[in-house]
Amino acid sequence: MQTPRTEFAQAIRAIATERGLEASVILDTIKQAIVAAYKRDARELGEEVDELEFDVDIDPASGEAKIFSYPPEKPEKRKDVTPPGFGRIAAQTAKQVIHQKIREAEKGVIMDEFSERVGSLISGVILRFEGPDVRVDLGRAEGIMVASERVPNERLNPSQRLTFLLKEINDTPKGKQIILSRADAEFVSKLFEREVPEIASKSVEIKAIAREAGVRTKMAVASNQSGVDPVGSCVGQKGVRVQAVTNELGGERVDIIPYTEDTADLIKAALSPADLSGVTLQPKLKLAIVKAPEDQLSLAIGKDGQNARLAAKLTGWKIEIKEVKGEVKADEVKEEEAKDKKEKEVEEPKKESKKAATKSKKKASKKKEEKVTTNKS
Repeated sequence: MQTPRTEFAQAIRAIATERGLEASVILDTIKQAIVAAYKRDARELGEEVDELEFDVDIDPASGEAKIFSYPPEKPEKRKDVTPPGFGRIAAQTAKQVIHQKIREAEKGVIMDEFSERVGSLISGVILRFEGPDVRVDLGRAEGIMVASERVPNERLNPSQRLTFLLKEINDTPKGKQIILSRADAEFVSKLFEREVPEIASKSVEIKAIAREAGVRTKMAVASNQSGVDPVGSCVGQKGVRVQAVTNELGGERVDIIPYTEDTADLIKAALSPADLSGVTLQPKLKLAIVKAPEDQLSLAIGKDGQNARLAAKLTGWKIEIKEVKGEVKADEVKEEEAKDKKEKEVEEPKKESKKAATKSKKKASKKKEEKVTTNKS
């Protein structure tokens, strides 16, 4: 008897280890399978089983099972209803149910593991395309990247390995479904967190981010530690960090700006690289009226209004850009003033010299006239 007991116990442990489940879960699954098989056979024999409750006792060493029935209201009146030869008759049915229940339990454990990773980056291999949706192999499970979570201009190929954002896990009629994304703005945030140690350690914080997937992203960052440059940390030496993110995004442009509590300054920074004249805020309407010189207007608005649109998303303010005709930027005014001053400094001695020469000439002429008059006398 020692061998079969050992074989059953070892089999339970092996399944538990292989599937990453508790041995008790496996035993409960087997009990459910045995009850299902018993009910099926009992119904075929015309017995009423729907109004009864059933228990199964399994010897964890030998695997020997006994079935007990009882009325729901009187659990103490358990009766052994194990039919003769039940093990042989129901073995096939029990085996099928066991496999199904184990798969369900295994999937539940896997989904619990993935649930803990929601909001983080995950690596996967593209399996196939289902219309506009993409199926991705994540190792122990499959994920799906629906059309709305794809980057519009990104080319994907089967067997291609990519990084995704594990966005959420949805309950569907077919079970739980892992939703992946490469278009979400949070995807860019997590890429920077991976590439920038200062963000991972919380010494630099991403305060706001706005994205038009595949084209451009704007991100406002602030430092929580003195002496740490938030923008420089994200850009990296010679741009190596931001370039790593850009490469993962397929060349998408990323603008990184310093965050400030001053809304007007934040809006001006968000509209970079345009150099603006000023910002007037209307807090009740949450509207910012931005003045832009003629030569900066198109830069502030951006192609198809993209720069202004992303700045509005980033700051949470409506932005209205107005052209200021003939306005000269502050730095240009300073340059002109300096130029005029320099020219004045050069011209002044010339004028004085010319004035002195004229005065000397007049004086000489006057003396000549006086001399002529004297001679005549």
